[in-house]
Amino acid sequence: MTRPGVAEGLWAWSPAAGLRPVQETEAEGPLLVADSWLVREGRVRGLDRHRERFVRSCGESAGPPSYRLLEFWAAMTDALPRSGAWFPRVELTPRQMRLRLRPAPPLGTEIRVWAAGQSDPRTVPRRKGPDLDALAALRSRATGAGADEAVLVGPTGVVLEAATASVLWWEDDTLCLPPPRLPVLPGVTAALVRERARREGVRVAHRERTLPELSGREVWLVNALHGIRPVVNWIGGPLEAAPARRAPEWRAWLDDLREPLPEK
Repeated sequence: MTRPGVAEGLWAWSPAAGLRPVQETEAEGPLLVADSWLVREGRVRGLDRHRERFVRSCGESAGPPSYRLLEFWAAMTDALPRSGAWFPRVELTPRQMRLRLRPAPPLGTEIRVWAAGQSDPRTVPRRKGPDLDALAALRSRATGAGADEAVLVGPTGVVLEAATASVLWWEDDTLCLPPPRLPVLPGVTAALVRERARREGVRVAHRERTLPELSGREVWLVNALHGIRPVVNWIGGPLEAAPARRAPEWRAWLDDLREPLPEK
């Protein structure tokens, strides 16, 4: 049986009042932490991992005590709609914990990426939230160039991640990703993919590569919204996109990881 949750919009939480609708003009202070995921017909993938990342990031931001964060998380989870496709985002500002309930955008199974690596504009690369506006502006530039996404690179041109996704690629039978010592966000979906590879005996390696060194390889952009999207075209450059031989089976596996939201 499905049951209604909160409506689309912005909701602030407090221990006394629970979730209450607020206007954007009531949003207080800069965004310190954010986390988001796909909910489809009341099912979600890796929700516990998103909770852990959110709580950890809030702790790094001198946020509320853990027990308050978990109270907020429980209220937020209970309020999520059990039908339809949604892309909720939890947020921490200096004075508020909030749920931003948004309809999920159309989901993609492949992606076109700007072949020009973009200098990393982030100030806090390992925490999602403070740099979302800068990343949105970068992605908008990629869209203007005819692509769907942009790739961030370090000062030496080494690939870090995309504006809204982790970057993984295959070198022969080895699944590769940037070394964790680089300024990259700890992606929930990337971790799920990496763990499956290790369980099944697929070699996993952390390697530093420039964009030209990804030419001719099967490259994936992965995140909590779209799952796995293989790069099918590099826009505005000489890079070649390899056939996505592995992506369909891995994508089906990832889609099957969705579990029902906990009931009240």
